[in-house]
Amino acid sequence: MHKPTNQLPANRPPDAEAPPLSWDVELGDLLLRAAILCIEQGLDVETFMKGAWSAYVEARPGMRDRLEEMQLIAQLEELRRLGRMGEA
Repeated sequence: MHKPTNQLPANRPPDAEAPPLSWDVELGDLLLRAAILCIEQGLDVETFMKGAWSAYVEARPGMRDRLEEMQLIAQLEELRRLGRMGEA
């Protein structure tokens, strides 16, 4: 990813001579803009990270359900390991 600056990237009008931004540069710019907005609103880094993670999970259909399923399986395995739940 490119090294971000503390300034919002300028809106770039479509230009036939300018190559399109690579995905990592565009991602860096978007994350930088989101971080600056959070800082301006007085949000802490934990709130920013939770919001970014939530947006990522929501953008992937079925991911939230899969993560919940994995968490449930881990909890059941821990209960079995502790002898608090039998195996079927």
